[in-house]
Amino acid sequence: MTTAAVGENLTEVRERIAAAALAAGRAPAAVTLVVVTKEVGIDQVRAAISHGASDLGENRAQDLAPKAAVLTDPAPRWHFIGRLQRNKVRAIAPYVALWQSVDRADLAAEIGRRVPGAAVLVQVNVTGEQQKGGCAPGEAAELVGACEAHGCRVQGLMTVPRAEGDPRSAFAELRRMTDDLGLPVCSMGMSGDFEAAIAEGATMVRVGSAIFGPRPGPADARR
Repeated sequence: MTTAAVGENLTEVRERIAAAALAAGRAPAAVTLVVVTKEVGIDQVRAAISHGASDLGENRAQDLAPKAAVLTDPAPRWHFIGRLQRNKVRAIAPYVALWQSVDRADLAAEIGRRVPGAAVLVQVNVTGEQQKGGCAPGEAAELVGACEAHGCRVQGLMTVPRAEGDPRSAFAELRRMTDDLGLPVCSMGMSGDFEAAIAEGATMVRVGSAIFGPRPGPADARR
């Protein structure tokens, strides 16, 4: 995809986010767009940044670190959005502004040790799919407490819905949980469903393929 096309797609996604927010009776600025750069080359990422992308998301530590080391002027706000092993935390700790996929206490402990006061989201596996990361809905409150005990600042919750079917029930459940816990950030919705997520109360959406085109990888290309 050309760099010009990246800019055009980014503009279109922003317009769709704004329209979805207004349709839900909310201000467009109430929804943060995280541009997912999974499997995207540096030139295309630079194009997105040049068109105003300020929040970028990566789901592999080995991809985030080299991109973050190069993309420094202006430096984006990096989100880590994938499943993470504890031994990978150190490599990306200098770069991550928001850890979106904290799904267990030992990971929170490692993040808190490396980055005292780190901003995190607790990932909840609302759909109960075994192959997905995230704690069970009934364990979310306990994990929030564990994150805080380990020195992390819990900003909210995050989820990934099923790849098939209507995601709205999953989105509605995460929104309810976010409200029940009194947290401000509800991160849900990707390229194929971010408008539905906004309708259900998302404050943050993670969009990749709608901006950069389809990824060569399977399943979570919807990011």
